[in-house]
Amino acid sequence: MFRCNGHLKMHMIIHTGEKPFKCQVCDKMFTHNGALKEHMRIHTGEKPFKCELCEKMFTYNGHFKLHMIIHTGEKPFKCEICEKMFTNKGTLKMHMRIHTGEKRFKCEICEKMFTQNSHLKEHMIIHTGEKRFKCEVCGKMFVRNDKLMIHMRMHTGEKPFKCEICEKMFTHYGTLKMHMRIHN
Repeated sequence: MFRCNGHLKMHMIIHTGEKPFKCQVCDKMFTHNGALKEHMRIHTGEKPFKCELCEKMFTYNGHFKLHMIIHTGEKPFKCEICEKMFTNKGTLKMHMRIHTGEKRFKCEICEKMFTQNSHLKEHMIIHTGEKRFKCEVCGKMFVRNDKLMIHMRMHTGEKPFKCEICEKMFTHYGTLKMHMRIHN
């Protein structure tokens, strides 16, 4: 039941599959105007969600909330087999493949199997050897853009990971994690 006709119409879209709101930039279609407005942030670069702890900004509230787990250290998802804890359900689901042995991703060239698509993509470099991402400062080439971004911190001096206890800053999240052991 709905109090006004407009809410009923919005609800009915769930059943009809109608997507009346269209992005004028990429033609993607949406069921409601709010979803279109949120999508437009991709094109405008708007990042309305800001972390007050590290000043990092986010396009979506969901991404901001996931980021906040870095600062809180919260790991609400637990593996029932080995009791390892995870920050999100997707990571737990991928972890479970270790226990099940499930390997859903197959290399079409050598037929090697992988538990994660990202591992398959990394493996494909063996066959292609392609390094598409170049550091504009020193000319070093990288297979993946995320590796280039991490490398760039060496040139910029950026240290985006901060210890909440002693406020020491780190270039890599893994280094911060190792550092946190001294406080435990």
